Amino acid sequence: MSTPQLVVHRDKALMAQAAAARLITRIVDAQASTGSANVVLTGGRNGNGVLAALAAAPARDAIDWGRLDLWWGDERFLPEGDPERNVTQARKALLDAVPLDAERVHVMPASDGPYGTDVEAAAEAYAEELARAAGPQNHGAVPVFDVLMLGVGPDTHVASLFPEHPGVRETERTVIGVHGSPKPPPTRISLTLPAIRSAREVWLLAAGEDKANAVAMALSGAGEIQAPAAGARGRARTLWLLDEAAAAQLPRSLYPPASA
Repeated sequence: MSTPQLVVHRDKALMAQAAAARLITRIVDAQASTGSANVVLTGGRNGNGVLAALAAAPARDAIDWGRLDLWWGDERFLPEGDPERNVTQARKALLDAVPLDAERVHVMPASDGPYGTDVEAAAEAYAEELARAAGPQNHGAVPVFDVLMLGVGPDTHVASLFPEHPGVRETERTVIGVHGSPKPPPTRISLTLPAIRSAREVWLLAAGEDKANAVAMALSGAGEIQAPAAGARGRARTLWLLDEAAAAQLPRSLYPPASA
């Protein structure tokens, strides 16, 4: 697993714009290299902020949207179209504005879908979809994601993996149903740390002073059971994209002054 790298921006707006520009470059490079790209999206204010910045970026047209596979790191197990679902927010921020191939937008099941309220069956179905997309070159149960983005919660959670919860201890399954989430709604679907670690690059997004303690804890050597964000690592790169408020409790020695 890669060693975390930090990039600290002046504020959350600049962080979102810079992350969007970085994402465009990474997708274009992947498409030039292999013909397509796999990206895992995250929800929350920072994840949606990046998508909105991408929608507004003139360079977004450099992406071949028809050769992009989109996945999600987690989802609230709510009815289709619920405003709290990550995919609903992503469509509003970006997806409805670009010419995606609908078959390559891999949405996690909703609670009024074919699996009803059985979140375990819904999670298993998403795991099977990931496995079908994994080619022989991936050597695993998920495709190799070019970029996997994660928002960092104030409690250090990523995706729907919460401190001390059973999901953060999962070592075999790639997708799980989450029950009793400390953050509403209580029922969710989430990738696990083994699935997250299959990504070439993992980007962790945090902006705002309410994230400062979580960022400091995750980067201080805390274990992934107590701080799930600490266990989110990419195979080639692990990138923490922060604003100054979220980095406030970190020693400046951890990141170069130019990155601010």
